[in-house]
Amino acid sequence: MNQVSLKPMLIYNATAGKGNAGKILPRVQALLQERNFDYDLVLTESVGHATRLGEQAVEAGRDLLVVAGGDGTANEVINGLMNPALNGRKRPALGVLPVGRGNDFAFGMGIPQELTQACDILAGGQRRRIDIGRVSGGDYPEGRYFGNGVGLGFDTVVGFEAAKMKWLHGAASYLVAVIRTIFKYAKAPVYEVVLDDATLQQAFLMVSVMNGRRMGGSFMMAPDGDPSDSTFDLCLAGQVSQWHILPLAASFIGGKQAKDPAVSIRRSKKVTIRAIQGSIPAHADGETICTAGQLLTIEILPGALDVLTHGNGWHA
Repeated sequence: MNQVSLKPMLIYNATAGKGNAGKILPRVQALLQERNFDYDLVLTESVGHATRLGEQAVEAGRDLLVVAGGDGTANEVINGLMNPALNGRKRPALGVLPVGRGNDFAFGMGIPQELTQACDILAGGQRRRIDIGRVSGGDYPEGRYFGNGVGLGFDTVVGFEAAKMKWLHGAASYLVAVIRTIFKYAKAPVYEVVLDDATLQQAFLMVSVMNGRRMGGSFMMAPDGDPSDSTFDLCLAGQVSQWHILPLAASFIGGKQAKDPAVSIRRSKKVTIRAIQGSIPAHADGETICTAGQLLTIEILPGALDVLTHGNGWHA
C-alpha cells in the first residue's frame, strides 16, 4: 500500500448548510493548509455516497477519516464505518468539521462550531473513544447506526416540518416548526417503553434517546450527556395540554426541562419502544427511521469509534 493512500480522507458535502458548505470550501482548505494538515479530498455526489466512502476508508486501512458536513453526512459516514460486513477490520478515527445546519453530533462530541477551532482539533490529533447507538425497526429492520441520538414523537414531527421550510434554516426553522407541530400533534400516542430497570406505559409526547447532548440545533435533550459512558441518556415527556407544549419546548433550549413535572430523565443501555395506541414517528441523527412504526429496539455499542476532540471533556 503506498503512502498516499494512508493520508486522512476528507469527505466533504458541498450541499450541506443549504449550499453554504460549498461556498466556504476554499476557506476550509486554507485553514488546513496553514496547519500542514495533508489529506485526500472527496466531494460527496449523492445521498448514500458518504456511507460508501466510509466503507472504503475502512477497507483501505486509513487511520483517519474527516467528515465535513452536517448531521446527515456524519450519520452516513458512521453507518459506513460501522458496516457489520467490515467487522474485524480496524476502523479509522473520525474527525468532524461542522459545516451543516444543526451540527448536533459535533456539538455532543465537544467539537466547536467555529471552523478555526475545529481545524485546530484536527491538527492536534487528540483522540477519545465514543459509544455508537444502533436502532432496529421501522424502515430499518436490519438496524441503522447513530452517533447523536434517536427522537420519537413530537421531536420527529418537528424535524419533518422544519425540513419542508426553504426560507428558514437552523434554530429559526425548528422554532417555527414547533409551533406548527403543536396543532398537528396535540394528542400523544401511548407507548410501552422498556428500559434496563423499568417498564413504562403511558402517553408520551416525546422520547429522546441520546448518546450526545443536543437536537434540532438548540434543544438540549441531554445537557449532561457523555458519549463515552456506555449508557444512553433518555428524556421522556408525557402528555401535556396544548397550551403547555410551547413553554415545555422552550425549556429544552436552556436544558431546564427536568424541572417540568411532565418530564422524566432516565438512563439505560437498551431501550425497546412499542406503540400501544397510535404509531411511532422516529429519526436517528435527523435521518428518518419511520413515519408510523410499531416497534423499535435501541442499543448502545460501547467504545465503538475514536473521535478527534479537545482534552477538556465533552463540553466544548
